[in-house]
Amino acid sequence: MKKILIAACLSTAFAALPALAEVVVVVNPKAAESALTKDQVAQFFLGKSTSMTPIDQPDNAPVRAEFYKKVADKDAAQAKALWSKLVFTGKATMPKEVADSAGVKAAVAANPKAIGYIDKSAVDASVKVVLTP
Repeated sequence: MKKILIAACLSTAFAALPALAEVVVVVNPKAAESALTKDQVAQFFLGKSTSMTPIDQPDNAPVRAEFYKKVADKDAAQAKALWSKLVFTGKATMPKEVADSAGVKAAVAANPKAIGYIDKSAVDASVKVVLTP
C-alpha cells in the first residue's frame, strides 16, 4: 500500500512540473554558418562577440531559461546582469527582445547576421538550425 501511495504522490508531483522546452539555435538561411558550438553561441548571447546580432525572448519565457541554462551555463537573471554591466560601461547594447519564437523567426529571417533561439517545434524554412544543445 505504501508503494502505491508513494508512486501516486510522485506521479502527481511530476505532472505538475512544466515541460522543458526543447531549444534550438537558429540563424538566417542565407547565413554562412551551418553549425556553431555551444561556446560560440554563448559568446554572442553574453556580449563577448559582435559578429552576430543576438535576438532574445522575454524574461519569463521557458525557452529563454532553458537556452541560457544549456548554452551559457547561467540562468537568465545572471545573463541579464552581465548585459546590464556591459551596457552601463558602454561596451555593448542589450540584445533585441521579441515576444516569442515567432518573433525570433521573423527577426532572424529579416537579418542575415541575426542569431536567436526558439522551441524546436517552431522551426520552419524561414530559419536554419545551427545548434541543438
